[in-house]
Amino acid sequence: MSSSPLHTDFMKVIFGLGNPGEKYQHTRHNAGFWYADLLADKYHGVFKTEKKFKAEVATIDILNHKVFLVKPQTFMNCSGQSVIPFVNFYRIKPENVLVAYDELDIAAGTAKLKKSGGHGGHNGLRDIIPGLGPDFRRLRIGIGHPGDKSKVTPWVLGRPSLDDIIMIERCLDRCVAITDDLVTGAWDRAMKSLHTADADK
Repeated sequence: MSSSPLHTDFMKVIFGLGNPGEKYQHTRHNAGFWYADLLADKYHGVFKTEKKFKAEVATIDILNHKVFLVKPQTFMNCSGQSVIPFVNFYRIKPENVLVAYDELDIAAGTAKLKKSGGHGGHNGLRDIIPGLGPDFRRLRIGIGHPGDKSKVTPWVLGRPSLDDIIMIERCLDRCVAITDDLVTGAWDRAMKSLHTADADK
């Protein structure tokens, strides 16, 4: 595979969304953090606190591409307070941004890639879109739905069942496996690999 991107939609920064602190570490809302942590482990990145961005930031190298990993420390509903300053400081275009987050409307153990769109009720995206626009890339990590709107908050702030944890961990491994294609701009191949793997799981 060439080290030079063939497309414009290669990733320069990956934001993993979640809530900071030990209290929330293992909750469904932190699926984006889990993905970022796995990437840091695989590519030997070390997160350091960057106060000016209200985030933990690591730098990794994937196929000779420098990629920022960013975990906003603002709490989910204020994710834009971290994402927007970071993107503006480094002058990164929306199409070179990937945001990874938990998705209620996708079953646990499944993940979907998406190029753009609205916030879909997700409060992290709701805070990001006004400053970044809708055209950033998304990795939607399924956590399933509790079945009743009134149960959503305790659901996302709760821990998955053991069965769901196993399925989500396997799904995250598949997400990590296609990240090199995302970084080099092979978006369609990454999407096909991830979505086909989910269908076959």
